[in-house]
Amino acid sequence: MRLSVHAVGRMKAGPERELADRYFSRLSKAGPSIGLEFSGVAEIAESRARGTDERKREEAAALRDHRGDAALFLLDERGRNPTSEDLSQQVARLRDSGRKRLVFAIGGPDGHDTSSRSTADLVLSFGAQTWPHQLVRVMLAEQMYRIATILSGHPYHRS
Repeated sequence: MRLSVHAVGRMKAGPERELADRYFSRLSKAGPSIGLEFSGVAEIAESRARGTDERKREEAAALRDHRGDAALFLLDERGRNPTSEDLSQQVARLRDSGRKRLVFAIGGPDGHDTSSRSTADLVLSFGAQTWPHQLVRVMLAEQMYRIATILSGHPYHRS
């Protein structure tokens, strides 16, 4: 199954990008042996629409175009906060059921449109706090790599 990230906003060069890229690189190496292939990050510019609802609709349309028929895990502060083991099992179930692609979506400053949340396979949260986009990408990259290590049977610190 191909894993990708859809992110509203561009990440500038710096330590956060380097750390995210390090975890994505680790995922690229660890994933193929267990049927997970990292296919990259698609960055889209934040919408320039005047109103919040219109910005969310435009960003949702870009996500729909990128998603296609892929499963969707949407990052949203109102989502579920599963353990890393539970998240890895959800990815494994999708992979084992024959899903070809999974997109993890990071929204813009206004969050995601309700249509995106309602069609997501999972609405995922890293907590109720508001996190800067750069840190969310780092945390997502680390969790995607952790999913691969858990599914490959690597010893996990809480097991």
